[in-house]
Amino acid sequence: MSRLTFNQKEFFIMTVTYTSRVSTSSVVSNFLGLLVRWRGSIYKLVWLDLMVFFGLYCLLAVTYRLLVNEEGKRFFEAIISYCEKNGTLIPLSFVLGFFVRIVMNRWWDQYTTIPWPDGIAILISTSIHGSDDRARVMRRTILRYVCLCQVIVFTMISPRVKRRFPTYNHIIEAGFLLENEKKIIEAMDQAFPSYPKHWMPIVWAASIVMRARRENKIRDDYAVKTIIDELNQFRGNCGFLLYYDWISVPLVYTQVVTVATYSFFLFSILGQQWNEKHADEEGIRIRRWFPILTVLQFFFYMGWLKVAETLINPFGEDDDDFELNWIIDRNITVAYCIVDEMHQEHPELVKDQYWEEVFPNEMPYAQPSMRQNPPEASTAYMESQSKLQKRHGSATSTLSTRSRYNFRQNLLGRPSATGSYSDSIQMEDGPSRVSFSENKFDLPQDDANSSHKPSQSTIDFNELIEQRRRERRERIRHRFLDMQSTHLRHDTSGAPYTITVLRPPSDEALSENQEAGDGAQQDPSSSKDPPPNKTEKQD
Repeated sequence: MSRLTFNQKEFFIMTVTYTSRVSTSSVVSNFLGLLVRWRGSIYKLVWLDLMVFFGLYCLLAVTYRLLVNEEGKRFFEAIISYCEKNGTLIPLSFVLGFFVRIVMNRWWDQYTTIPWPDGIAILISTSIHGSDDRARVMRRTILRYVCLCQVIVFTMISPRVKRRFPTYNHIIEAGFLLENEKKIIEAMDQAFPSYPKHWMPIVWAASIVMRARRENKIRDDYAVKTIIDELNQFRGNCGFLLYYDWISVPLVYTQVVTVATYSFFLFSILGQQWNEKHADEEGIRIRRWFPILTVLQFFFYMGWLKVAETLINPFGEDDDDFELNWIIDRNITVAYCIVDEMHQEHPELVKDQYWEEVFPNEMPYAQPSMRQNPPEASTAYMESQSKLQKRHGSATSTLSTRSRYNFRQNLLGRPSATGSYSDSIQMEDGPSRVSFSENKFDLPQDDANSSHKPSQSTIDFNELIEQRRRERRERIRHRFLDMQSTHLRHDTSGAPYTITVLRPPSDEALSENQEAGDGAQQDPSSSKDPPPNKTEKQD
């Protein structure tokens, strides 16, 4: 058991740690070795309640068997029967389990809320430059104020820390506070006695940060902002510790759990008694000598309640409470080491052993057998399937090509003289009935070594699609050529008027104009056309 010495008094580290005993599982459960421990164990918590419970059980058993008459026995047996049948109406498992869950979450949240000054110390060491006494005293004073804030909060929530620092004089003796600072805090206590003053050292630390910026010890405003944010976060976490101390689990819930647990076992003391009326029933005979299951039930449920009772306030003096005194000593030591001893100090810069290789190809192990293969992704096995597909890729492609050819041959048949496949499809009389006149969907059965060569009249499928597109464009073109360029319209008064629609010339018109131009160049005498007559002009 480790010890720390404060003011010539010994304080024992109380948190029970057993992680090293269960680091690796074995054939025999490692938890079995933890059952023989006493410090921090469930036996230490429930042994007194268990003795009281078992003593009351034995007292009632002796009274029933030796001290009461027959009428009293009949009355006692009626009580036993009632308690045994109705004792399960108390929902102890649900109420107690939910309560312990709340307490456990609260217990861990309180530990994660405890602030640590390491981040602030690193920021102060890298931001406040200078090796002179002025810069050094700034760095050390800021971290001392940060730790002082934590000490003041711990003295307000932990009895153990309060006994270590009962007054401000003890804090001065430990080096966290100076005499002039004590007078300022006491003056504030007299002016505002109802409010905690843990935030005052953080205000002083922020003022020192601003002074360092004005004196150019801190060279940029972003560093100032970062330090102030860290100080505020530290102060906020200290405030949350006070909130956890002020706001507990609702008292009504704690009372319900306590009453439910003790009343349940009060009914168990009566309902689990042996009686002469049911002495011959199977299983009842064992109760006459020792109620083993009743004792185990009490041990488990009462241990559950004791766990919640121990963890509901982790700043007390239980075996598993937090080591706040050790945290105080650790924080002030590490903070001074970072901002003073290690300020702008680092080992000599040398080339590492992998300088020429850039990165290590293989890391060394003290025991080569400890080397393990890298973890595989959960879909790594799918690579074998892709390789299998590549292996059978050629056979699959050949089969798919042959299937497409047979489908075109059986469905479309041979093209007609016009290049269309419509000759092989006949429309019969009747509503929407289509039949194929020639080819059927009978796929030829070819063996693996045979090859089917298409005939010369068979066209490519892409060529067929392109032919269909050309035919469609020709139909649309002729449709526009057949339309008249002049359309007759009527206005609202009824008089007709004409609208001339200008359309781009077709390919035939362009070719005719080109031939006419060539003829005009050959016959210059005919280049002058007669003027159009009146009728043609009107048209």
